[in-house]
Amino acid sequence: ALAGATYALRFAGPLFRDRIALPPAATRLFAAAAAVLLIALAATSALTVGHDFAGWARPVGVLTAGVLAVRRAPFPVVVLAAAAATALLRLAGVH
Repeated sequence: ALAGATYALRFAGPLFRDRIALPPAATRLFAAAAAVLLIALAATSALTVGHDFAGWARPVGVLTAGVLAVRRAPFPVVVLAAAAATALLRLAGVH
């Protein structure tokens, strides 16, 4: 039943797109909510393992990736720099 409802909602979106008009304030709210949800997901993944703190190496790697992404570095550079920062800290004994 849940899968059927999910597919029905996904099908209804494009079907009713032109029939339902959202106010501009709601559109801005939905855009902001999506960004907040993604940031919360990234923060949770970067800072925790299970119910415990992940250590300092992982957040530093995520922060490195974030800074390079904001500066519009190429994606392979972002990934390699984040992995290198995390690996070097773990090699130095910072977990």
